[in-house]
Formats: sequence, structure tokens, C-alpha cells
Amino acid sequence: MARFLGLAFVGVIAVALLHCAVEATVHVVGDNQGWKIPQPANAYETWISGKTFMVGDILTFNFATNEHDVVEVPKESYDACTGSNPIGQVITNGPANVTLQSAGTKYYICTIGQHCANGQKLSITVSSATAGPPTSGPSASMVPPTTPSGGSGPTPDSSSPVALSGALLSLFAVIVGLLF
Repeated sequence: MARFLGLAFVGVIAVALLHCAVEATVHVVGDNQGWKIPQPANAYETWISGKTFMVGDILTFNFATNEHDVVEVPKESYDACTGSNPIGQVITNGPANVTLQSAGTKYYICTIGQHCANGQKLSITVSSATAGPPTSGPSASMVPPTTPSGGSGPTPDSSSPVALSGALLSLFAVIVGLLF
């Protein structure tokens, strides 16, 4: 009986995790323009129009290494276009995936030269799935994606909900095997 209850508990957790993984959306910042000095300067403001950002979603910043970078900053640094108070690490290798970890307003800039002052900055509002209050602390896991050798973009399945679902199902299978 204890094994059955353990299995049921693991099953409920796995279903909840799969549900979360399937609902994540990958947003390619700037779409085809990518992460660069925008033309016009308000292009990123236009890009976010009509988009909904949720905890667990992924922002993909497509940029050339050594030409741009991306870092999350507080509002004051965003307004002043300064990377002196980064939230997390400055990502210098492009492209970069940022997983949104908490609700609230998030601010991202490029710290190279006058790029931010010329419009290479992004402000988004992230909602939580449970509609709770915004949390404090670091809000995003800023990890560059793995790219195939010689590739110039993220590996298509490196952060996809399908890949996450497959990994969770594999983990579930291992746990079930241990219980029986």
C-alpha cells in the first residue's frame, strides 16, 4: 500500500511538472531583428505589445558574441542605461536564453557603448501562473543556450517544452522503477 501511495504522489508531481513545462513560451526578443540597436529606437516597446510573459517562459536574446551583451538591471539602472547594478551576471556570449523565474517588471539592457541609450533595452512585466504578488530576489536564470558546433543560434530543442517533458517522463520512469 505504501508503494502505491508513493507512486501516486510521484505521478501527481510528474503531471504537475509536465503541465508547467508544456505551458512555457519561448519569446525571441525582437523576433527577426534580434537583440541589437533597434531601428526605430522604440522597436522593443512595439515588440512586447500584445505579448504575455509568464513565470517559466524563456526569453531568447539573439546577438553576436562580442558585439552585444544582455543583463538584467533594476529600474534605476535601466532608466540611466548603466550596468553598474546588475541582477545576475552579464551574458556576453550570444545567443542567450533567460528563463523568467519570478513575477514583476524585469529590465534588460546591453551594456556595450551607447547601445542602451540608442534603444537596446527591454522592459517587460512577468505574471505568475498563480497570480500571486511579485517575489523579490533574482528573477531570471540567465544561462547561455548550448549551440551545435559551428551553429549561430540556440539548439532548437535545448529549452523546448517537449524536451523538458521528455526529461521529466524519463525521471518519472526511473522513480517508478525504483519503487517496484
